[in-house]
Amino acid sequence: MEKSLINGKISKGWLIFGGMVLLALVLLPLAVKNAYMLHLFIMAYIGIVLGMTFSMLFSAGLITLGAGAFYAIGAYGSTLLSTRLGLSFWAALPLSTLITGIVALAIGSIIVRHPGMAFTIITLLLAHVVIQATGQIEFFGGWGGIIGVETPDPIGPIQFKTKISFYYLILFLLLLTALVFHALYTSRIGRVWRAIKLSPPLAETLGINLYRYRLLAFTIASSAAGMVGSFYAHYFQMITPEAFGGWLSIYIQLYAVLGGLEFYILGPAVGAVIMTFVPEYLRIAKEVEPIITGVFLLVVILFFSGGILGTLRRFWTAKKTAVFSDKEQS
Repeated sequence: MEKSLINGKISKGWLIFGGMVLLALVLLPLAVKNAYMLHLFIMAYIGIVLGMTFSMLFSAGLITLGAGAFYAIGAYGSTLLSTRLGLSFWAALPLSTLITGIVALAIGSIIVRHPGMAFTIITLLLAHVVIQATGQIEFFGGWGGIIGVETPDPIGPIQFKTKISFYYLILFLLLLTALVFHALYTSRIGRVWRAIKLSPPLAETLGINLYRYRLLAFTIASSAAGMVGSFYAHYFQMITPEAFGGWLSIYIQLYAVLGGLEFYILGPAVGAVIMTFVPEYLRIAKEVEPIITGVFLLVVILFFSGGILGTLRRFWTAKKTAVFSDKEQS
């Protein structure tokens, strides 16, 4: 399906399937009455958007470990706009997304000149610097963070007091991000990104400005991370530096790797859902949960290099080839 999406050709069957999935997501709160389960879906949707930001940079030939930094910038930007300036969520969300994009543009204008391992290490250090800055500087609340972040103002009869209302809000942001990213992947920009990933020297000989297109991918992806960071802050109504540190950037990478790096939208969706729900259900055995999760990830990464979707695609292709060969022989 992802290949069809990127090529801009969607069969009738896939359209029906996509419509059914969308309908299921919209109706899900009617079937899931447990508030904690809805919370897990909300966190999974945040993870999907973050995983998609990693995939966008990967599509342009860059590997980042700093998505958590821009997630934090969006969260802190929205929090400060809300608590210090009194802006509503509906004003803070686009403004914090814009601020994150501007910061990413400024930083990216320097670091995307150094692709490869240097870029990866710099983004990892950037994530560490952001966490330390928010923890050490009192203006950002220090290590204790900032509490009392306002929930979104009501929209008509919709009150953002329940998990259901936040579920639909993050679902809307997820679908909006997926549509924008899909539009980019199916445009000339997306084709250029794939050319750069395939062979930067060859792309450059064709007149493609590697720096410009990589900077564009970095800015857009970072802005999307900042957008869901804003949602996160108003959903939890508090933020602390620890929420954006530790293994967050690694997990964001795993979402894309686990689902399949060549599937820029579906891959992060599969990976984020698995990484959200599987460890949660293994908490009944807290002592062995990290071991089981770690072994599972190692098996997938070592033996299923294309991720879950890549493996399924190879299996399906091999099966169709075998069926076709049998028909020819008969």
